Amino acid sequence: MRQLFIFSILFFFSSYSIAQRKVQLVILFDTSNSMDGLLNQAKSRIWAIVNEASTLTYQGAPITLEIAMYDYGNTSIPAAQNYVRKQLDFSTDLDLVSEKLFGLRTSGGDEYCPAVIVSSLKELNWSSSPQDLKLIYIAGNESFKQGPISTSVACELAAEKNVLISTIFCGERLQGINLGWKSGADCAKGDYFNIDANVAVQQIETPFDDQIIEQNRLLNSTYIGYGSVAVESKSKQLSQDANAFGVSKTVETERYLVKSKSSYKNDKWDVVDANLADSTKILQLTEEELPAEMKGMNAEQRKAFVQQKTAERTVIQKEMARLEVERSKYIEAEKAKASTMKTDDFGTAVATSMRNKAKTVGFD
Repeated sequence: MRQLFIFSILFFFSSYSIAQRKVQLVILFDTSNSMDGLLNQAKSRIWAIVNEASTLTYQGAPITLEIAMYDYGNTSIPAAQNYVRKQLDFSTDLDLVSEKLFGLRTSGGDEYCPAVIVSSLKELNWSSSPQDLKLIYIAGNESFKQGPISTSVACELAAEKNVLISTIFCGERLQGINLGWKSGADCAKGDYFNIDANVAVQQIETPFDDQIIEQNRLLNSTYIGYGSVAVESKSKQLSQDANAFGVSKTVETERYLVKSKSSYKNDKWDVVDANLADSTKILQLTEEELPAEMKGMNAEQRKAFVQQKTAERTVIQKEMARLEVERSKYIEAEKAKASTMKTDDFGTAVATSMRNKAKTVGFD
């Protein structure tokens, strides 16, 4: 009995110690008329931000990344909702995150910053663990103090949930301070940034981009959809590849590098990811749910097929990881040569802040 008790205690602590930590990232976009530049910067930087989050670990173990999104200050949102709209609940579906971002459109309205913060704090399923990293980033260009809810109320609720709020003012730094954006960050233990939202993001193409793009083509061939959402989900994956391609080669490459990492999860429709999440899943699929490539297979044949696709994907991911290292070295060398002054844009503001805040809760 004593041995059983000791074993149970050891099992409990070992299970707790390896529990995967979360990074919960919420982005609140001002989508009033003047914010097209902000959205363009976000589209140019979203995969760089996700890549930054994907490098975070906790005691050497990978983390789970959940992203949520709101927009505010848009006339298409009812005034009764304080011009606040939830675009996305916390999700690990990075294709859906991209789809929502690229779907945002601007239209003039009243920008109530504390109101959108409070909505996100009340409506989203925030982690209760103090060891998880919980971040809100809000970007806009009008007074932070507008609307029926005060900044202090938003900050008090954030403190209750251990959520850090960082603010990104689209305009001159002193103007943002005078309009309450710095005090909004200070009271919620976040960071204050100011950016020029109308400046195009500086991007550096590398000799490794074309190789990464080719590896993505091979990577896509290892995604084998199952179930009723297979066709729609595969189409969404390819659509978001196309959205990244439409911005620039750099953004396209950064998306593909994200797809090579564990943070890019598609277990709800892809047999390889589903098998990694639950090795019994493929055995439970009905004949109707199976992809065309697996119809008529028995249990052993299903296992063998998925293992083959898993092995193919692993080889591709390793090659992409190697290329990413070389690409990063090239970019750092090019940045070192640049004589122009470095300024924050939406992506560098979020990535820099997220990395620094992660250290405060013990992330590597």
